[in-house]
Amino acid sequence: MTQSERNTGENKMRVLGITGGVGAGKSTVLDYLKQRYGARVLQCDEAAKILQEPGGSCYRPMTELLGEDVLGRDGRFDRGKIAAMVFAQEEVLKRLNAIVHPAVKEYVVKEIHKERERRKHFLFVVEAALLLEDGYGHICDEIWYIHADERVRRQRLRESRGYSDKKITQIMSTQHTEEYFRQYCQFTVDNSGDNVENTYEQIDEGLKKHGFL
Repeated sequence: MTQSERNTGENKMRVLGITGGVGAGKSTVLDYLKQRYGARVLQCDEAAKILQEPGGSCYRPMTELLGEDVLGRDGRFDRGKIAAMVFAQEEVLKRLNAIVHPAVKEYVVKEIHKERERRKHFLFVVEAALLLEDGYGHICDEIWYIHADERVRRQRLRESRGYSDKKITQIMSTQHTEEYFRQYCQFTVDNSGDNVENTYEQIDEGLKKHGFL
């Protein structure tokens, strides 16, 4: 079935959530869904960046919370300064998340509504590490967990991002366990192997078995 055929008749766009730990290879899955199935892909981190631009809904409340010292000469947020501030002040991080996370979710809901009206896509994919915690189960038809063995994730993060083992351990310690993701997600894609075709086959099978195709 072609993309145009999917967009006609009684087709209703479905929403698929993608989550998983750092280094699991979620971007590989997102790229495949976009290229193979023409999915509209929205990453919550990218949405947050849009909302934090001057004029965005998060810009003023964040400036009021963090102060103008975190702004660069161009008026945009200096993410390095923000990271240093929230690292030293846990309460500031909580208040920052209370600004950004609801705004991102509202943005996602609006984008889903727009795509339903346009009827250009049969599949809308939203990705974030915190989909489960932030209640996206009420927005997505299903949430899928992208898994990769810890050894593989560490190797990827060292090679692709240049992270030290200490930094990787620190990041992973803040994220949920594999058991948590498997318990609350409706499908698991194992992206541990070097053969990306195996990952693609799992995605194809999952989409068919779970009624997305």
